[in-house]
Amino acid sequence: METKTYLVEGMLCKNCQKHVENGIKNISGIKDVIVDINNGQVRIEGENIDSEKIREAIEKSGYIFKGEFTNAPHVSNHWIG
Repeated sequence: METKTYLVEGMLCKNCQKHVENGIKNISGIKDVIVDINNGQVRIEGENIDSEKIREAIEKSGYIFKGEFTNAPHVSNHWIG
């Protein structure tokens, strides 16, 4: 299992959060998606996470994919402040 965090621009509300979560959860191998609309971060856990497929899902949901966030803490599910 691997974990990656991506930066996403344009998420402003709970509906935005759900659109992004649902779009990414449909990708094969994805086990969990946590969206933090306050920080514009999306943390994904799964097998063989494909950044290109993540980008496509985010953009299809109507948001701007800003790339992988490499300094994200991976301590627990409560990393979002």
